[in-house]
Amino acid sequence: MPSTLSDIYTLGNAIDNFAPGHYARVYEALDKRDGKSYAFKIMRAEHLSHDDQPKWEANAFINEADLLIRMAALPQVMRLYDCGYVMAENDDLRSASIESFGLNYDQFRRGMFRLPTQLWRPYLALELLPRQHNLLYLMKPNAPGMRWRLPTEEGLDLAYQFAEVLRTAHRQNIVYLDHKLEHVYWDGKALRIIDWNSSRLIENSPQVLNQKIMDDVHHLVVGILYPIFTGQSPMKGSLRPQPADQATVEARYSDVNQLDFSPEPTLSYALQDLLQRGARRHVTSIDQFILGLNDIAVSFGWNPPPSRAVRADARKQLREGLAKLREGHDNLKAARDLIREAAILDDIGDDLEAELKRLLTKINEMLNARVIP
Repeated sequence: MPSTLSDIYTLGNAIDNFAPGHYARVYEALDKRDGKSYAFKIMRAEHLSHDDQPKWEANAFINEADLLIRMAALPQVMRLYDCGYVMAENDDLRSASIESFGLNYDQFRRGMFRLPTQLWRPYLALELLPRQHNLLYLMKPNAPGMRWRLPTEEGLDLAYQFAEVLRTAHRQNIVYLDHKLEHVYWDGKALRIIDWNSSRLIENSPQVLNQKIMDDVHHLVVGILYPIFTGQSPMKGSLRPQPADQATVEARYSDVNQLDFSPEPTLSYALQDLLQRGARRHVTSIDQFILGLNDIAVSFGWNPPPSRAVRADARKQLREGLAKLREGHDNLKAARDLIREAAILDDIGDDLEAELKRLLTKINEMLNARVIP
C-alpha cells in the first residue's frame, strides 16, 4: 500500500516566509521514523510539468541532492537526510502519496524520468537551522534608516570559513554561485550555507569552470562580504530577499563592479581595497582571495609575527567580549519576552501596565542600538 506523507512526516508551518524562494516551499517537519525535525523542501506546484521532460526547477532538486552528498564532509554545508517525491498538485500535502528514498541518490535521480510528469514533486529533507541565525533575518533592522553590520573580527572569521568551502568545492569542479544573505546562517562562530539548487558541477569544460570560479569569488565578495561588513545591499537598496531562477542567479551581480564604502568609513582600508578588487574581478581565484585575507587578518591579531604578539592577546579579549555581548543580547530578548507577556495579562492595573510598557520601550531601544546583528 503506498505511503502518504502523513505516514512519514508530520508537516508543520512554512518556515520560508521571511525569504521566499523561486524553486520551493519549505516547511518544518517531524520525521516519525526517527523523531527528529527537518526542513522539508518541496518544489513549488507551479513548476509541475505535463510534458515528457521535467522543468529545470525539478532537475534542480536532483542537482542539489548530488552536491550536498559530495560536500557532506564540510561542517559548513547543511546536511541532507532524505529525498524523494510527493504526489500533489497543490499545497494540501498531508494526504498526498510519498516515495522516500533516504540518501539513495541513484533512485532519486532515476525517479526524475518517471514521476514529475505524473504530478509528483521532488522534495528534500534537510537539516533544520534556527531562523535567528539567518543573516538576512538578523541584519534587517526594524526601524527605517538603521542598519547593522558584523564586527570585523566575526566578518573575517565568516569570510575564511566561506572561502574554505569554496576552495573545497572548486577543487571538485563545483561552483556555489547563489550568494545572498538568506542562504547564510551565523551564530558568531560557525557558518552554515544552505540552498545549493542553483550551484553547478562543471566537468567537461575547463574554460567554463574557470570563468564560473571567477564569478563565484566575485559573488562572494559582492553578495555576502560587502553586506556583512557594511550593513548595505550591493544592489543600491535595502537588504531584501532575492528569489530567482538559474539565469537570474548567475547574472544577479554582473553589473556590480564598484562598492560604496561611504556609509562605513571606519572599515579597514586594506579590507575595503580587497573587497573593491573582488568587485572589479581583479581577484580571479579563491586561493588569491585567501592570500589577500591573510594579509589583512594579521593586523587584526590573526597569527601576528612575534614582534606584534600583543595583537593576538587583544584579539582573544575581543572574542571573549563579543561572546558576552551575544549572551547579553539573548538575555535582553528573554527579559523583553517576559515583560511583554506580563504586560498583556488582564486586570494588572494602569500603573503596572504603564511601567511594563515603559520598560519594553527602553529594552527595544537598547536592542535597536546593539552593535551585533
